[in-house]
Amino acid sequence: MESIKVHAPATVANVGCGYDTIGFALDGVYEEIIVSKRSDERLVLQSIEGADLSLDPEQNVATIAAKALLNHIGIKAGFDFQIKKFFRPGSGLGSSASSAAGAVYAVNQLLPNPLKTSELLPFALEGEAFASKCYHADNVAPSLLGGFIAIRSYDPLDYFALPIANELHVLIVRPSVEVKTSEAKGIVPKSLDIATARNQWGNLASLVHAMHMKNWSRLKASIQDFIAEPVRKSLIPGYEEVRTVAHDHECVGFNISGSGPSMFSLFTASESLEKAKREINVFYKQKGISCDFFTSRMSDVGCQIID
Repeated sequence: MESIKVHAPATVANVGCGYDTIGFALDGVYEEIIVSKRSDERLVLQSIEGADLSLDPEQNVATIAAKALLNHIGIKAGFDFQIKKFFRPGSGLGSSASSAAGAVYAVNQLLPNPLKTSELLPFALEGEAFASKCYHADNVAPSLLGGFIAIRSYDPLDYFALPIANELHVLIVRPSVEVKTSEAKGIVPKSLDIATARNQWGNLASLVHAMHMKNWSRLKASIQDFIAEPVRKSLIPGYEEVRTVAHDHECVGFNISGSGPSMFSLFTASESLEKAKREINVFYKQKGISCDFFTSRMSDVGCQIID
């Protein structure tokens, strides 16, 4: 192949109690990356649609991740990149992660001896780290691999998959403000008291159990965050009101998606989701705030080749 087009899904990370440790891929929210071979050894960003991002290969997560892969393998090769985003950077849906994951997946497919997809995660992480100023795989792992991924350890990197829930409907609400991951991480407390840490650990263990048992009442009780949500919710206009609407319509989990400002809410019935969506839309219109909505399912599909 001389060229390839790849679909890289958006993601919901943290999922409330799993700060930097858990995230799941979305179905229907994504970006596309076309990667083509060059005759020289340059990595060239030809175009980026849907976002105002740098075309400098030293300042873009896609080419930084691709370069990390090529350096590791020891292959000198050049590629052109065309990126088309269907969701905005700074939305809390893993925009940098999907670019990094999609880029290494596409480049790997064009190599003579491609690595296994699971072996690409460290290189995608290099791109993600450039954007967020730290290493975290809760977005990039599910974007690359699909599914609901839990990160046990970063040194060494160790992760595993949780069951996804096809019966759950995901509502993403994104008010029109931008929250940069690096800035949102900067306001998270650097130390925790024992009681806070204990509550967080308990919720995370409970969430993992709930996903295995498909116990939605337990899931709802578990998706509570004592670390990031208390400080980050102030960055999101209408957060408390939107959460109230979601719970009034029987959601089984609500919190900030990644660093925000997107919020996610999980429903067992699509009718409940649509009612909540309409009410939230009216709320934001009354506030004079524009808002985007995405409806999705949890997806077990990560990066993949498309026509």
